[in-house]
Amino acid sequence: MSFTWPWAFAALLLPALVLAYAWWARRRRRRRALRVTSVALVRAAVPRHSSWRRRVPAGVLLLGLGVLAVGAARPQASVPVVDNSTSILLALDISGSMCSTDVDPNRLTAAEKAAEEFVDSQSGGPRIGLVTFAGTAGLPVPPTDDTDELLDALDGLTTSRGTAIGQAILTAIDAIAEIDPTVAPTGATADREQAAGYAPDVIVVLTDGANTQGVPPRTAARQAAERGVRVFTIGFGTTSPSALVCSSSQIGDDGLGGWGGGPGGAGGYGGNPGPGGWSGNPLLMDESTLQAVARTTGGEYYRAENAKELSDALRDLPSNLTLTHKDVDLAAWFAGAGGLLVATAVGLSLWFNRVRTVPGGSPR
Repeated sequence: MSFTWPWAFAALLLPALVLAYAWWARRRRRRRALRVTSVALVRAAVPRHSSWRRRVPAGVLLLGLGVLAVGAARPQASVPVVDNSTSILLALDISGSMCSTDVDPNRLTAAEKAAEEFVDSQSGGPRIGLVTFAGTAGLPVPPTDDTDELLDALDGLTTSRGTAIGQAILTAIDAIAEIDPTVAPTGATADREQAAGYAPDVIVVLTDGANTQGVPPRTAARQAAERGVRVFTIGFGTTSPSALVCSSSQIGDDGLGGWGGGPGGAGGYGGNPGPGGWSGNPLLMDESTLQAVARTTGGEYYRAENAKELSDALRDLPSNLTLTHKDVDLAAWFAGAGGLLVATAVGLSLWFNRVRTVPGGSPR
């Protein structure tokens, strides 16, 4: 905790002055006390109050004055917050294999819902951009703090053929370069020094498959690493994919999302392997490549076999982002607490010293 006006701690002398005055007044009363012949008369004239009834209001009053004095010094607490300059590029796989129903109701719907929850949870925080990729990669929404625009884009995703993970990473890098001058675009030479640490911007790649065409993911990862951009990868889906079923609104122009079939009938989704191609089952992820991408860039790899694990992985992301510390002014809290204590002290004093009557009508 720090203080904006530390000189205001001089106000702490006020409780000390109150104590000194109370001590002086008590001694003065003792010196001027009258001598009387009957002790009974003195006891009858003085209200009968226990010592704690006298001390509690005074103690609460002194505590309240002390709290007000601390508040006058304008205390501030330093709390960690996500850097306002942080951007998260969320790259979502919309290849036809995302219609697999091994995740209820299918992988694409579960991914959309998890992404929407993530966007909602980050409202007022870092900017979020949306990259979608199948055979190619696009940027439906550049980094923005407009939650509604992001949610609308996520609500209208449609499937297509192929999986270009490497191209999605490069597209995300270029989107970051548009808003962060310290990050070079993919067509330029990266001059960011390793000593400069990581950029505040990160890329999150969510895919259920493997790269089938375009730039190899490991090549794209090296470009991200040269620019200090971390890539977090999420492998989504089970190792036993089932029938491919997408709703009519999720079927792309090539019509690949609307039919059902087992893993053996899904070869058309993968496309022909290009430079970054992978000859395995197009419904199963290339987990080793996703791990290598994260490791190369300083990111982290997550495995999510169901909707809950996917939501948990996205929820964990903010803990890995660039944090700054923001000073929060606590003066109002101290002022409120001090005022409440002073009011309590006054109320207790009035209550303990109220005049009561005894049978017969005499005040006591």
